[in-house]
Amino acid sequence: MKPTYDPSSVIATDPFPAQGNGPARFDSTASLVGTDCTTSSSSIAIQTEDERGFGWTVRTHPVLPPRIEHAQEPKGNHIRHILHFGEPKSLRTYTPTQAALVRASGVWLWTADGRPLYDFTSGVLVANLGHYPRSWTRKWFALMGWPVASGFEHGSDHGQVGQESVTLGHSAPRPCPVPGTTEDFGFAVPLTAYNAMTTVEAEAVRALVQLLQSRPGGSRLEQVLWAASGSEAIQKALWAALAFQRDRPMILATRYGFHGKKGLAQAVTGCETDAERDPRVRFISFPMMECRDVSQRDQPFDPTPYERELQQVLHQFGRKIGTLITEPYLGGGGSFHPPKAYLQLLQNFCRENDILFILDEVQSNFGRTGSLFAFETYGLEPDIVVLGKGLGNGVPVAAAVGRADVLSALNYGDASDTYSAHPLGCAAVVATISEYLSRDVLTPMRAVSEQIERGLVALRKFPFVAAVRGEKGGMVWGVEMQDYAGRSASDWANAFVLAAYRGQGPQQPGVHLLGPLAKKVVRIAPPLIITADQAHHALQILHEGAQSLLEP
Repeated sequence: MKPTYDPSSVIATDPFPAQGNGPARFDSTASLVGTDCTTSSSSIAIQTEDERGFGWTVRTHPVLPPRIEHAQEPKGNHIRHILHFGEPKSLRTYTPTQAALVRASGVWLWTADGRPLYDFTSGVLVANLGHYPRSWTRKWFALMGWPVASGFEHGSDHGQVGQESVTLGHSAPRPCPVPGTTEDFGFAVPLTAYNAMTTVEAEAVRALVQLLQSRPGGSRLEQVLWAASGSEAIQKALWAALAFQRDRPMILATRYGFHGKKGLAQAVTGCETDAERDPRVRFISFPMMECRDVSQRDQPFDPTPYERELQQVLHQFGRKIGTLITEPYLGGGGSFHPPKAYLQLLQNFCRENDILFILDEVQSNFGRTGSLFAFETYGLEPDIVVLGKGLGNGVPVAAAVGRADVLSALNYGDASDTYSAHPLGCAAVVATISEYLSRDVLTPMRAVSEQIERGLVALRKFPFVAAVRGEKGGMVWGVEMQDYAGRSASDWANAFVLAAYRGQGPQQPGVHLLGPLAKKVVRIAPPLIITADQAHHALQILHEGAQSLLEP
């Protein structure tokens, strides 16, 4: 028996309601490219047939492929239309269908317009057991400690209505069995949609670009290049930058930054003496002595040595330099938070010399620096910003978001992989953005930030604590240890982490910390929603743990 599915139970007539008034704001031009990726001679203005608008602007001149549409698929075509402008073609290998999917079950997929498709891809050889086998899903949920929805467990009709979508305003059925199969399967958004498109993906792209462009410094961020991890997103951002200016292969990276452990992401991490260096990468100095402790925040900053170094590098390599990448603060390198003037100096250098400026916000995005994004905190306007970690609030998802003309420089499939733009990650992104828009996360965080920083600074009374540094009004610090009483700084750092874990006794609360950064810096980064009472208790545990290290 062929399964049936009524799309009206999932998607309303307009799955992407208008954001604002007037036509969509695509005011740039684009070249048409054929499926062989050759550019045609005609150049057209980017126009959209959607009179309601998408709520974001493309000011650059991306090279776009021909749009793919299918007859009698208005909802699917609308999803394709959004992602045609919101994602670069490199995210997929060329597939002439671009199926717009909303549900999966067993061997079946359903399009946004309600048509069932036999899945002869298995999400690129992923769903070997079929989509949502009930026994597998029960085991998965049980291992995660998640409750199984009653409709899924008891096999209610798949027309049953479940929770409403966060932003689309439509209702979606819970997972349920599909008739006509040899095994009962759940019924839900596919977990993988390689080379296809999904409603939640389009929703995530629009929500993310709208959010970024609404923030000071986000006007250049026009397209989303998805990835499954931060290091992969960094690599894709660098690939795009190199493809955009193929005659400018040199990359400048700030010394002791951490961008990942794979490929180009690893090549721009650390310093010149690390293993597996890339001849295209040159490292430049990052201020560390100027920001070794929070007490130095308001001291004057002399940019002269950094200006001189940039000019020396420019004199040596000239127009070969096409890209500069930095973190807003050195995370893995020891939590060094620089003066704003330093990062603005880097950006000005890039603007003056037509160099792409990439800001790695994988660690800092969504509030860690006191603003929603670090480019706001530091007064920057990056060409590409790389997001991750907090973007999915625990679900693996990352993205390079940047100028459409840069990201579109990659060809079909150049940045494709199994899990980029996977629906689970996109759903997490939409949920994260919805939370920040629906309630004030940052204002109460800033008050607790002051409390935590006072408590951390008070740790300097212990002779093995050398310095405390972090973001003013943010939620990330580094506590640096030093040699004392015949023990190395690294020993003290690890002992502090262990004492915090042990807390006030075997059955009493402790504090979970990670192994030290740069061998001697303990990172403090609780969730942004920690309360004043919780912060007070945790700081008490840290102080008692530190005191215990000095007792015989």
